[in-house]
Amino acid sequence: MAPVPAGFDETSPIFSIAAAAELAGLHAQTLRQYDRLGLVQPSRTAGNTRRYSMRDVGRLRQVQLLSSEGVSLEGIRRILEMSDENRELRQRVRHLESALADAVMQQQGRRVFAAGTTGITTIRAGARPSKPGSIVLWRPTTH
Repeated sequence: MAPVPAGFDETSPIFSIAAAAELAGLHAQTLRQYDRLGLVQPSRTAGNTRRYSMRDVGRLRQVQLLSSEGVSLEGIRRILEMSDENRELRQRVRHLESALADAVMQQQGRRVFAAGTTGITTIRAGARPSKPGSIVLWRPTTH
């Protein structure tokens, strides 16, 4: 697999409708219909031309699979909507877990330090220092 150029990722709108249709194994008219129904919403250029990302192509494949299994377009729309909501909620949970971990690390007596050639740094409890040869100091809280 070729490396991805700098500045591009799975959400970069780089494929024309013809290229996206070919990648997804669909007809271009089908992509236009899916766009009208809101199943896949590609980006638009200044000239209002559709541009699809790899994520869009993956979504087109998912729509095609569900359709071939007999799911109606309305059912597919609802499945995709719930899938998107689930992904957003998972991202929110990861963000909240990170914020909680940071808050816990800020509490008195909850910090772990690593001492090495570059000085003393705070690290997360349970984490290893980034430099080999560092000494880890930890003092548990007593309640």
